[in-house]
Amino acid sequence: MNMDIKENLSRIIASLPQGVKLVAVSKTHPVEMLQEAYDAGQRIFGENKVQEMTAKSQALPSDIEWHFIGHVQRNKIHIMAPYVSVIQGVDTFEKLAEIDRQAARFNRHITCLLQLHIAQEETKFGFSADECTAMLEQGDWRDLKNITIGGVMGMASNTDNEAQVIGEFRRLRDLFDSYKEKYFNDNADFNTISAGMSGDYKLAIEAGSNMVRIGSSIFGERNYQLNK
Repeated sequence: MNMDIKENLSRIIASLPQGVKLVAVSKTHPVEMLQEAYDAGQRIFGENKVQEMTAKSQALPSDIEWHFIGHVQRNKIHIMAPYVSVIQGVDTFEKLAEIDRQAARFNRHITCLLQLHIAQEETKFGFSADECTAMLEQGDWRDLKNITIGGVMGMASNTDNEAQVIGEFRRLRDLFDSYKEKYFNDNADFNTISAGMSGDYKLAIEAGSNMVRIGSSIFGERNYQLNK
């Protein structure tokens, strides 16, 4: 293998401030590469296709913490509910409720992050700030016993304009702070701001992120052949 995954992981981990978690984004990469990262000490992996993540979860050690980082489809939640630890990118109350229902079926507890649309791009998913606030204000989420709302997640615009990117990440941090104060003040589990990928994670951390999702800087460019 041309790429030294262990060396890449060590370099990235050394660049992260204390308290920032690394999600190794392993989508489209083969099990052997994930095993290399596991052998180097990585335990949190992120995937964006349910079937691919499920196959990998069955082939790899059971102490891996799987994060689903793709767009959540309600009809796929039951497939990952038996093993997924965190579902990032939840953008409707209906999906929260379905995750809760499926987690209960398997006698599990699943952490969910609320995806907020912070980018100036229509292609990104996520609650608008108003939609998320309305959902939290309405309050039915408090009745869901098999999920924990663990924080927020967002993606900045794909642009070279660093000022814009850091401004979007700061917006995410401001929303987290606002929700923490108003709805989760007594809840230590609401503690995660998941923001920043290979190209912009240092800006995200500067703006307050404490969970970064990094793929290509660890594994190299994606192998799209695996998805064909």
